[in-house]
Amino acid sequence: MDLGIFLEQVPDGDGTWIESLLSGLGWTLAVAFFAWIFAFVVGSIVGVARTSEKRWLVRLGGAYVELFRNIPLLVQFFVWYFVIPGIVPAVKAWVITLDPTEHQFVTAVVCLGFFTSSRIAEQVRSGIQALPRGQRNAGYALGLTTAQTYRYVLLPMAYRIIIPPLTSELMNLIKNTAVAYSIGLVELFFRTREMGEMTFRYFEAFGAATLIYVVIAMTANRLMALIEHRLAVPGYIAGGKHG
Repeated sequence: MDLGIFLEQVPDGDGTWIESLLSGLGWTLAVAFFAWIFAFVVGSIVGVARTSEKRWLVRLGGAYVELFRNIPLLVQFFVWYFVIPGIVPAVKAWVITLDPTEHQFVTAVVCLGFFTSSRIAEQVRSGIQALPRGQRNAGYALGLTTAQTYRYVLLPMAYRIIIPPLTSELMNLIKNTAVAYSIGLVELFFRTREMGEMTFRYFEAFGAATLIYVVIAMTANRLMALIEHRLAVPGYIAGGKHG
């Protein structure tokens, strides 16, 4: 193993290989951050729709989940990047005004956001349905509207229940950012592959990338564990003890 390779200059660019990997890491974290916010908001809305008393909302939410959850992620990337701009004139006109990197970044965020939101929607649905029916009725008895019952009664408790599976979804999202290399986004996996192909130091390149992904995933895991511990309701859900 030659660790000195990371301090060598990139042949067709500025800086060293370690700086190149860190640049890719920045794009990876940016995509993961914005895609997670997008997925959490949309997934929560769809999850609520899946537990609505209106059957058309339940069906609509179910169709959304099945659509984005069952199409391979790589196919969705190609559809959003190549197909959608070609068949929607307004999107094409907007994409033309963007820098290529901006187009790739937006596509990655939107694609990962929709894909992950379909999975989060199912977590939110299961969390709400796991609550006693009396909680919904108690909200109505207090004079709350349906929207207020979800906001102040059901969702706060449901989120506490589903933090562990949400942690898994967050870690999956971070790993799935690597698929963005397929549309040319210079994220961590793209830079790693570039380093391996240009230096033939595949072991060092992918070894460093593996270590970086592990550190990111474990950081996300510990952060979510801290959130779960802070939000745990004593005596209601198993959240009082953490390793």
